[in-house]
Amino acid sequence: MSRIGNKPITVPEGVEVKIDGKHITVKGPKGTLEREVHKNISLEMDGNTIKVTRLNDEPSNRSLHGLTRTLINNMITGVTQEYSKELQINGVGYRVAKQGNNLNLTLGYSHPVIFEAPVGITFDVPNPNTIIVKGIDKELVGQTAAVIRTKRPPEVYRGKGIKYADEVIRRKEGKTGK
Repeated sequence: MSRIGNKPITVPEGVEVKIDGKHITVKGPKGTLEREVHKNISLEMDGNTIKVTRLNDEPSNRSLHGLTRTLINNMITGVTQEYSKELQINGVGYRVAKQGNNLNLTLGYSHPVIFEAPVGITFDVPNPNTIIVKGIDKELVGQTAAVIRTKRPPEVYRGKGIKYADEVIRRKEGKTGK
């Protein structure tokens, strides 16, 4: 029995949900999100609640049950309040600047790295060492932050690179003398 999958999703005021077979559309004040639901999962709308049910108790359907409910809940949360991920840049000479919708990253390479924002993602640069990735799609916000982090992942000896704001880098001790 799925504890998460069986919980009903309440739709808040100002959010419009349209279920068309296996396709769900969520429209809110921040934007619109769409998703296809797996064929073994069914959705039922009753007033302002959505109920997610599965076809049978096969292990694959049981795992899809809770996942689908969480994805739909994240869609509803995203169109009402944006998701954000904060990245920090550590290192001498490492910095970021915003150019229009793109990011200009100076990361110790011989050239600046230009990162273009995907559709639906906005960047906020409060200072030269901080990037805030914002958007209504939680999956896209996380993926974009992960791609930015791969441009210069944190290094364990000196701690240089791009890391998540809540990430803790375990530092290694360097070479020691005899």
